[in-house]
Amino acid sequence: MDSGENDEGLYIWENAGWPRLRYDLTLLAAPLAAVHAAQGHLLGRMADVGLSQRDATTLRVLTDDVVKTSEIEGERLNTETVRSSIARRLGLDIGALAPADRHVDGVVDMVLDATGAHAQPLTRERLFGWHAALFPTGYSGLAPIRTGAWRDDASGPMQVVSGPIGRRKVHFEAPPAVRLEAEMARFVEWFELSKDGDRLVHAGLAHLWFVTLHPFDDGNGRIARAVGDMALARADRSAQRFYSLSAQIQRERKDYYEMLERTQKGPMDVTPWLTWFLGCLLRAVEGAEASLSSVLGRSRAWQRWADLPLNERQIKLVNRLLDGLEGKLTSSKWAAIAKCSADTALRDISELVARGVLKKSESGGRSTSYELITPP
Repeated sequence: MDSGENDEGLYIWENAGWPRLRYDLTLLAAPLAAVHAAQGHLLGRMADVGLSQRDATTLRVLTDDVVKTSEIEGERLNTETVRSSIARRLGLDIGALAPADRHVDGVVDMVLDATGAHAQPLTRERLFGWHAALFPTGYSGLAPIRTGAWRDDASGPMQVVSGPIGRRKVHFEAPPAVRLEAEMARFVEWFELSKDGDRLVHAGLAHLWFVTLHPFDDGNGRIARAVGDMALARADRSAQRFYSLSAQIQRERKDYYEMLERTQKGPMDVTPWLTWFLGCLLRAVEGAEASLSSVLGRSRAWQRWADLPLNERQIKLVNRLLDGLEGKLTSSKWAAIAKCSADTALRDISELVARGVLKKSESGGRSTSYELITPP
């Protein structure tokens, strides 16, 4: 974006150059190349798997996205309720569905609208709709809030704080409400019309810019991440999601908030924020790649063993091994997990050894241990 003078305001939006955020593209070249390469590899692998596998991956990633974007804000949603809500909307058959929950449905509606309808323009009214979906009762907890409208600061300035009452630490203060109409109009116009730079940079800037404006009474973090996901879906040119940035941000939550605070109290050069954002994105894509490898490995394994007469205990323990059972598998551990006798456990294991599913581990130890013979 354009360069601008810095008048040393406490917060980035107080600087004379706001919102002309600056960044050094030469410093971002390497992380950008790494993310693009990882995305291309992941999307290429997904193109080679069947439709049912892509649908299953999308369902898992979207469930992760919805659960984790709320968890970042300290709110825990029921994973099965989220999964069922997404399956209903995507028309996927996952068997028995959990009962509907209108609060969960609201978060799901926002995430699916941002990514599934990413090509549709981002507008003031669309943002209001997302906000109203997040707070269907008009309450955040026990407090009434303005829904489907910009905040009005009737209770004082919008601040991000932590700590007990009386010893609150202010991490950030957002622009006054009187500026929001103009600020959000400028943001939405930039989001839709800017041709400035790489689309991944665009996503990182959009996330930062929106969360800095903090235009709503509550839900700003979740909507900022939805805006960023919308930009990423446009960059991928795909409504299907194969990686979850929100899940990775949750894993790096402390660094995420520290980087936001540092950037929002810093100069107009936001290269450090974009470097962190791209690194987090790369880790999200690489994590999805590893997960896909695990899923495909499990699929290949069960195709190989499809005709074997395995009992429920054997199926359960083989799945645990495929998921990466912690520690060595011994007959005593098998008995403990399967809740069976030591003799039954040894018989189960011996059958799997004879059928080419397990083999004795070559690693030493006082007890005999076993490991999977995984297909190549």
